[in-house]
Amino acid sequence: MSPSTAQVSVARRRAAQRAAQRRRRAFLFVALVGALALGAAVLAPLFRSTVRDLTLPLNHESEIRTQATEKRLDPALIAGVIYAESKFVDQTSPAGALGLMQLMPETARFIADRSGGTAFTIEDLSTPAVNIAYGSWYLRYLLDHYEGDEVLALAAYNGGIGNVEQWLSEARARGERFTEADIPFAETREYVDRVREARRDYAQTYPGELGIRR
Repeated sequence: MSPSTAQVSVARRRAAQRAAQRRRRAFLFVALVGALALGAAVLAPLFRSTVRDLTLPLNHESEIRTQATEKRLDPALIAGVIYAESKFVDQTSPAGALGLMQLMPETARFIADRSGGTAFTIEDLSTPAVNIAYGSWYLRYLLDHYEGDEVLALAAYNGGIGNVEQWLSEARARGERFTEADIPFAETREYVDRVREARRDYAQTYPGELGIRR
């Protein structure tokens, strides 16, 4: 028995409705995918920037660039020391080291005397510009003292010049060349590695902010 005209009309109408529903679902799916893609494109840089700021923070770029120029230092090295010392958070250590570059009061007084500081007070070390200036001066002093040997300079920054001089003397007495592996303090060995790794990371991540020409 052939379907009636009314039945055919109903079947066609239902088929058209189902086709329209499929088109609407397809449109909504495409729109959703597009919205997600657009959202990802917008949010991805923000997400990367947030992760970068948390894992490799950088502040006071102007002060770092200024001190790098004045003290003939790699700005990424200054940033690496600040990262290893304080992760760019102004703080006082249990041992009494102060500020972004974690300077001990007696070291800061030595720097003030040698660099011509006239009105220096310990409280000044809580000022980022002063702390970075003093820490950078001390880095330059140590690099000059050890004839550009970065490992020895960083070891002295962390472990003290007196200890490094003793280690060098002991190595000379043995007729050996002192290397990073000979640093007896695990903390100081790890510190040297941490600063040098951070230096590479800062140079790669923030060349523009630090004024590094590639």
